[in-house]
Amino acid sequence: MSADVSKSEGQNWLHVPRKTKVRIAYTGLAILVLAALVVPLAIKNWPFRYEKVQPMLESVFASKINIDRYHTTYFPHPGFVAEGITMRRNTAPDLPPIGSADALTMQGNWLDLLLLHKRIHLVEARGLHVVIPPVGSRANHEDFPPGSSSDFAGPKTAVETFHLQDATMDIMRDQGGRYSFPIHDLLIHNLKNGQAISYEVDMQNAKPTGRIQAHGSFGPLTPHNLGGTPLSGDFVFSPVNLGDIGKLHGTMSAQGHFTGRLVDIEANVTSHTPDFAVSRGTPTDVSATAQATINGLNADVVLHTIDARTGRTVVHAGGAIMGSPKVTNLDIVVTKGRAEDLLRPFLHELPPVAGFVWMKSHARVVPGGQGVKFLDRLRMDGGFEVPAQRITNFSVEKKLTAFSARAQGAGSNEGEAGNPQDAAADVVSSLAGRATIRHGVLSTDRLTFEVPGAVANLKGTYNFRGGAVHLTGDMKMNADISHATTGFKSALLKPLAPFFKKKKAGAVVPIAVTGVPHQYKVGQNLLHTK
Repeated sequence: MSADVSKSEGQNWLHVPRKTKVRIAYTGLAILVLAALVVPLAIKNWPFRYEKVQPMLESVFASKINIDRYHTTYFPHPGFVAEGITMRRNTAPDLPPIGSADALTMQGNWLDLLLLHKRIHLVEARGLHVVIPPVGSRANHEDFPPGSSSDFAGPKTAVETFHLQDATMDIMRDQGGRYSFPIHDLLIHNLKNGQAISYEVDMQNAKPTGRIQAHGSFGPLTPHNLGGTPLSGDFVFSPVNLGDIGKLHGTMSAQGHFTGRLVDIEANVTSHTPDFAVSRGTPTDVSATAQATINGLNADVVLHTIDARTGRTVVHAGGAIMGSPKVTNLDIVVTKGRAEDLLRPFLHELPPVAGFVWMKSHARVVPGGQGVKFLDRLRMDGGFEVPAQRITNFSVEKKLTAFSARAQGAGSNEGEAGNPQDAAADVVSSLAGRATIRHGVLSTDRLTFEVPGAVANLKGTYNFRGGAVHLTGDMKMNADISHATTGFKSALLKPLAPFFKKKKAGAVVPIAVTGVPHQYKVGQNLLHTK
């Protein structure tokens, strides 16, 4: 049967027109001539020989490159595979390596190679590990000398796709330890000198821990005006573990868009935390939006607006995080918010008061050294007013209502709770004052608490670390001092009423609020000793 096929093919060739046969012959000859001319030229200019690749890599990474294993590939793409790569500093070989990589693959295109086009189809790195030394260290100075950014504008040979897989970047801390950023996947397209790149990244943040997914464009890079480099993109940061930040708790999700130049990136961000809490506070739903300008060269941030919503309350803030080291300044305003909304994330139990609240304050967080806690870095000054608050604890509310009735002159001998007929309705009280926070201690020189029939003006401190309170002041009542208590105590105080009588007031009684959590005491301070 094979003989029949060969005979048939021979007969077919005999019937091919002569002109066609000539064309085929010339085409074959042309291919042979081209191969004879191009192949030696391609071999002579083969860019993937080890002798050419190693110095090229040393130029790209600005370091001394050591490669354990290397082999060239030809099909389906010309290129090479290098394994066991170690990068050391040219200027300081005695220092630890800059980084390492498990494997680096480079692929070209046969047509580009034959036509002498300077273009690389794919560069793929697997298991790259880069270590950034602590700021101020000798190694950091070797890696980032002054003006080093002006030396890089991207490779002259175009790289169509740069692919990074399973990489890690460690930023060493000057106090010891490191911030580690695992990079699961990074794709960069159109990497070339003077061109804008597009990118896609999937990585983990170091602290607070969370997954970052982003895509956008960057460049073209202008070495002598790095801050003028344009960029834009969108990102998702979720889930974010707020438990990595001090005493915060909750899982946040955030997303946003950014655009501008490297020196002034305009960012818009929205976030949602369904279970935000501080220390042992009650998990609370909090959402927020923010607009900021970020300097990508020095990490300064101007916070134009921050609006955080919890319950029926919106907290407005604005400020900046600037300097080296960074100092945070925030102005915080609450207009007709709810006291219970603001207190809930901080308290394990039901907020003790409910009602509208106005607040205005300034917060400053200064840099701290090793072991310095957040409360030692926080400085806060502000004022607040809760004009019509209600006590949420039924027992305490009834006692306060009964006291208010007595302070207005309604007598009672029916026990500590007072006469129910004199306190038929729950009393509405008010609270206002100014306060500062320094080194974890809240201080106030003017705290006013008022119920119908009585006003207390207090000053003193509250320690955030242990919860100890020490407030002293005077309480002015419409009634005389005997109405401040009930039963036998009231009878004993009646002879003293003239001594506490003030003009246009029934009595002015020195009081003190002292104690620690679960042992707070409110009492008379007749001798001003507390």
